[in-house]
Amino acid sequence: MAISSVEIPSSDCSKSALLKLAPVEAILFDVDGTLCDTDPLHHRAFREMLLEIGFNGGVPIDEEFFILNIAGKHNDDIARLLFPDDYERGLKFTDEKEAYFRRLVGEQLNCISGLDKLVKWIKDHGLKRAAVTNAPRANAELMISRLGLTEFFQAVIVGSECEHAKPHPMPYLKGLEAIGASKEHTFIFEDSPSGIRAGVAAEMPVIGLSTRNPENLLMEEKPAFLIKDYEDTKLWAALEELEKQGGVSIRTQTTQTDTFA
Repeated sequence: MAISSVEIPSSDCSKSALLKLAPVEAILFDVDGTLCDTDPLHHRAFREMLLEIGFNGGVPIDEEFFILNIAGKHNDDIARLLFPDDYERGLKFTDEKEAYFRRLVGEQLNCISGLDKLVKWIKDHGLKRAAVTNAPRANAELMISRLGLTEFFQAVIVGSECEHAKPHPMPYLKGLEAIGASKEHTFIFEDSPSGIRAGVAAEMPVIGLSTRNPENLLMEEKPAFLIKDYEDTKLWAALEELEKQGGVSIRTQTTQTDTFA
């Protein structure tokens, strides 16, 4: 059920960032670091595999290197950065790294705190939703499945299947197209600077998650506001204000049902 149009209070930027979208139609999610805390697994995979080939003089990459050069970026860009003189080798390396990452996901995967509560809120209000990621499709579908969200998402958009990956806005625009939503009535959850940049370039408000990335790096990309996780009181104050101002009704089985792509 759509949220009706309301006046935007001037006192709270986090609340007004969502209120101006009324009627809200949809929410788009990144996957890695946004639905689940996967950066430690990615860092481990890169660190161990790069160490095996003597990258960086045999010194393991630290978290700062990972955040600045790898986190949130597409594998094509990572391959060029890590192997500037041998792009094909870089692509082969990233493919092998992703296979190792999927083995790690099979052993341990933690959702972002409060995700189940937000998923219920979205379902209760009948909002459209899509996952939009730079991860390979095999990774994205594995993570979404492990989180029990396969039927929750009406579309999964993968950067490598678009003409341009994030930080280009195209994947998010493709997400809107896939679920039949408009950017004027949609907002995004993202955890990386490149992902926030993509959402902002697509002209949608982005709620940034400071899951692992430093807040100053995230704020440079101009998110609507930042939250620590989906339990954050700032998020729920904004959603509750949206409900209160818009008169959102809890949908019922007899009046509306989901349709999954």
